[in-house]
Amino acid sequence: VRDYGRGIPLGKVIDCVSKINTGGKYDSKAFQKSVGLNGVGTKAVNALSSNFVVQSYRDNRTKIAEFEKGELIRDEPEKETTQRNGTAINFIPDDSIFRNYRFIPEFVDNMIWNYVFLNSGLTVNFNGQKYFSERGLYDLLVRNADTETIRYPIIHLKGEDIEIAMTHGQQYGEEYYSFVNGQNTTQGGTHQAAFREAVVKTVREFFKKEYDASDIRASIVAAISIKVQEPVFESQTKTKLGSLNIGPDGPSVRGFVNDFVKKELDNYLHKNPAVADALLKRIMQSERERKDIAGIKKLANERAKKASLHNRKLRDCKLHFDDNHERKQDTTLFITEGDSASGSITKSRDVFTQAVF
Repeated sequence: VRDYGRGIPLGKVIDCVSKINTGGKYDSKAFQKSVGLNGVGTKAVNALSSNFVVQSYRDNRTKIAEFEKGELIRDEPEKETTQRNGTAINFIPDDSIFRNYRFIPEFVDNMIWNYVFLNSGLTVNFNGQKYFSERGLYDLLVRNADTETIRYPIIHLKGEDIEIAMTHGQQYGEEYYSFVNGQNTTQGGTHQAAFREAVVKTVREFFKKEYDASDIRASIVAAISIKVQEPVFESQTKTKLGSLNIGPDGPSVRGFVNDFVKKELDNYLHKNPAVADALLKRIMQSERERKDIAGIKKLANERAKKASLHNRKLRDCKLHFDDNHERKQDTTLFITEGDSASGSITKSRDVFTQAVF
């Protein structure tokens, strides 16, 4: 892995890849909004690799060190270089720990695409393929949504520490891609919940009508990325954001997302009446579909109630005393002793009014 950042400070190369509590994230000014807090990742890769080589390039000087299973085996002195600033890391996973391991190309491919979507202008080269995104989350939706079935052009909104892209499709349900400081929060969290709430609120205020939240969000496809200081996740895998605030002294995540969506989405809908019209049609269609389904469910429930009296011994009749029918007074229940006695009555009864038990 070769990057073209600033490069690890040459005097700290070995410490940064092998000693806990070393790294740029302990300087509060250097890493304001990162996913990791302790700089453990590189050390873990080193410890779990049969071979690990790190080389840092900085200000026309370079430093190289090599490890095996976390133990330093080569420490070369600094020397001059003409290479661009940055860091190169080569590692081979330890097959005594990861038996029969392999890299899954689809997983790596998806991960790299997310990196470039979240960092517009960044180029990543992997196995001869070039990954690049100019429009960020807009491009993410283009890649993941069926652009032939979307109801209106993708809405793309960017602000400081927040970016949103959204549209509505034809599918059922809601589809979200959410990120915090570049980390894909596949299980959502406080930022995604705030976005779902903000969209409903803004749309209701724009159309001045209290549409049902499920109708507004039905078939939505959206991506949201925010930057948070010292993020708190609900699990070690960092797939769900638990942070309530943007930073130690910052606004709440809910308020921050709400304010941004309310202002920017409302502005967008005012400036793009065709999009607003398409959105309204989609909401009204969802409302009709929901009511139709509710009607079908109600009918099915009523029928289920009538048919819910399942007793092996009961041969029910079609009309009942509590039905609003002119023959309801004629309904009769014959109670017999034993199964055989009921046989002849069952065959000769009036199935509309006579039940046998």
